[in-house]
Amino acid sequence: MRLVFAGTPDFAVAALDALHAAGHEIVGVYTQPDRPAGRGRKLTPSPVAQRAAALGLPLFKPERLKGEAEQQQLRTLAPEVMVVVAYGLILPQAVLDIPRLGCLNIHASLLPRWRGAAPIQRAIEAGDAESGVTIMRMDAGLDTGPMLLREAVPIDAQTTAATLHDALAAVGARLIVEALRRLADGTLAEQVQPADGVTYARKLDKDEARIAWHEPAAQIARRIRAFNPVPVAWSELDGERVRFYAASAERGDTAGAEPGRIVRADAHGIAIATGDGLLRAETLQWPGGKPLSAAQIASGRTLAGRRFT
Repeated sequence: MRLVFAGTPDFAVAALDALHAAGHEIVGVYTQPDRPAGRGRKLTPSPVAQRAAALGLPLFKPERLKGEAEQQQLRTLAPEVMVVVAYGLILPQAVLDIPRLGCLNIHASLLPRWRGAAPIQRAIEAGDAESGVTIMRMDAGLDTGPMLLREAVPIDAQTTAATLHDALAAVGARLIVEALRRLADGTLAEQVQPADGVTYARKLDKDEARIAWHEPAAQIARRIRAFNPVPVAWSELDGERVRFYAASAERGDTAGAEPGRIVRADAHGIAIATGDGLLRAETLQWPGGKPLSAAQIASGRTLAGRRFT
């Protein structure tokens, strides 16, 4: 099919590769403008921009799509379909109406659960047993369009945002190729999203990453996994900001220790009192260092009795 692709982060790259490999005619790739990145804050193309350039595909980086000039540029490409994956811009109705067969979106959740900006992280944080990918036909609402294909992916006690991101990106890439095949042969059925079960995955806020030790250990552990690799959960220990990459809830008596107090530190983990139960920290990072296992940390630091705040 003749299509335009719109996406920005790493999550979208797998889908772009899959569509290109499937032989679709990609007449344009839309992505966010270059943004400052790295310690030098150098303007850097998005992951999708970099991949599109490597594939030799026409690349467009408009600041917005609300203007007539930007919309006319898209019309001249005459796409049959527009595939959208974590693009980062709201598509006005005038843009949705341009492709003859509509705009299809790869969304990283089992809609209608977790509409919005951070479905991967919010699913883990909430303790969901599964996430997944939904291919939907876009409308003017926020992830409200009819569903075309869905596939679930399990979430377990080791799942982080990083591992779930990669799993869902691969599923989304496979499903969008299947969706376009069915769209071409007329066998792609639509299903209206149910009104029940709607939740919204609000955008991540860096302030959320600070660990609240009065919360239950199980909830803190989920948030640590949800915020790995960004923004990374953290807490202060004697004025140093320590980052938490892996942890689990542990049954055990806190012996009356106040939340945040380290009650044990050994090769098996660093046990920290919480509002309900113990958090066993497994991978931590001190300022200026690299992430280390609990065994490595416990062998080089005296931690028992100190308190995270």
